[in-house]
Amino acid sequence: MVLDLLLIALAITLDPLPIMAFVLVVASARGVWKGLAFILGWLACFVAVIALVLSLTGGQPPPPRSPPSTATLAAKLLIGVALVLYAAYRHRRPVRERTPSGVTTAVPHRKSPGPEPPGSVASSQPGSSPSVGDRMDRGSLGTAAGLAVLLQPWGLVAAGALTVVEADTSHFSTWLVLFAFCVLATGTLLAAELYMVCVPAQAQRRLLDMRTWMEKHEERAIVVGSLVIGLWLTGKSIYELT
Repeated sequence: MVLDLLLIALAITLDPLPIMAFVLVVASARGVWKGLAFILGWLACFVAVIALVLSLTGGQPPPPRSPPSTATLAAKLLIGVALVLYAAYRHRRPVRERTPSGVTTAVPHRKSPGPEPPGSVASSQPGSSPSVGDRMDRGSLGTAAGLAVLLQPWGLVAAGALTVVEADTSHFSTWLVLFAFCVLATGTLLAAELYMVCVPAQAQRRLLDMRTWMEKHEERAIVVGSLVIGLWLTGKSIYELT
């Protein structure tokens, strides 16, 4: 259980989509407070999912080879296969490019590296989707928290929930593992928030630059992360089922 949870938490914290959205949140007006609301909403999802699972299991893992245990492994296998298929889909679909006017167009998938398309949403240059920044500036703390809920990688969260089924809460070490899962899954957001608190001007500029870089490598990160976790869940579930 421990290794599974930590791998899933690592995949969650490195997911580029929530990170890119969080950068826009902390770079907006009252960004530090909105970033805190985003993190609290993000953590609340993990706590709610873990609490729900533990309330259903009573804090005791199902016996091996029992119907609940088999059903849990089958569900993890299904999620693993779904992640592998999703990685294949993201790898094969056309690359999305943005024109200077902001219109998104599809082009054939590039096999070799080349110049990346202009027009990053998070770019600090003038004319790069100012409407997005305006919406972030006008957004409330509740909006930031709700955005965190919407951007949860729910496939990975579901895999984590199925892993928590194996938790034995009679041991203090189990609580430490669950705490570590929540912290690690939020680690990137916490680091960005602390950076904004300590050196806001420098942090805003560098985080926006990082978001622009992440936009160029977003597809590769999603494909690799989904494939690695998907293969791990699939292989381990098949092994334990047989």
